[in-house]
Amino acid sequence: MDLDVLNMFVIAGGTLAIPILAFVASFLLWPSALIRIYYWYWRRALGMQVRYANYDDYQFCYSYRGRPGYRPSILMLHGFSAHKDMWLSIVKFLPKNLHLVCVDMPGHEGTTRSVLDDYSISGQAERIHQFVECIRLNRRPFHLVGTSMGGNVAGVYAAQYPEDICSLTLICPAGLPSTTESKFIKQLRELQESERIDRIPLIPSTPEEMADMLKLCSYVRFKVPQQILQGLVDVRIPHNDFYRKLFLEIVNEKSRHSLHENMSKIKAPTQVIWGKQDQVLDVSGASVLASAIPDCHVYILENCGHSVVVERPRKTANLILEFLALLHSMGNNKKQA
Repeated sequence: MDLDVLNMFVIAGGTLAIPILAFVASFLLWPSALIRIYYWYWRRALGMQVRYANYDDYQFCYSYRGRPGYRPSILMLHGFSAHKDMWLSIVKFLPKNLHLVCVDMPGHEGTTRSVLDDYSISGQAERIHQFVECIRLNRRPFHLVGTSMGGNVAGVYAAQYPEDICSLTLICPAGLPSTTESKFIKQLRELQESERIDRIPLIPSTPEEMADMLKLCSYVRFKVPQQILQGLVDVRIPHNDFYRKLFLEIVNEKSRHSLHENMSKIKAPTQVIWGKQDQVLDVSGASVLASAIPDCHVYILENCGHSVVVERPRKTANLILEFLALLHSMGNNKKQA
């Protein structure tokens, strides 16, 4: 009997050891695979489903949850070198009955990457409009959210396709002139002067450069294990040549101030959320938007950097929901008046 019990424990221990050893091996040897599994699990846990939409020979990859209802659908545009899963931290705090759509921006993750494509901000806005028409998201006006580069695209989209959207949220958007130089802009200027523009701080190729990028983008100091840093780099390295091309495209004369050039055309109620300690794009951009957009609501988050979505996901989700509730209430009051 004792021998049977011992055998049972040995078998049980061996069964448990296999997934544990597999996890440890993945962590040590293939951290990038572990990161992909992490996003897959998180999408599944939050009920986000991945789908593809085609416009002629161009493919868009997106995730969604819920169905269109009486409340506006929400379309989310991520930032430079990110992907649709960056929104999962916010999705966690949004009601499950909201219709959410997170799309991979042109050239990113599962969306088509072509050397012939126009990656300027206006070119990306046109591609996003094609995506919106593909999935018929504009059957009713929707709420558009964009952060950083995605915020630049979202603002230009709102100006170029005003009939598509009912409201807009811009989270520390690019595309604005600033009276105060951010740390990132100073670094770029120094790199240009030393003719080392290939060393762009937002395009890391080593774990050390990844750690520096995280410090630049976040006010909150996350303790990230070396293996995870390596995994994050491994995932990005195959795409770094594209990221360099894209970066040079969006900082050139055509795109650098796209949002600023289009903001006077934005008529939809607009919410601006910005981290006060943003070292990538200076928070003074918020006042530029507030002075140009008639119906603009500005929220500055204390102790927060450029990665608002990662650093303050609950607060950001609540601000978006409160903004939508305010607009809904104002709409009802107008109907009753």
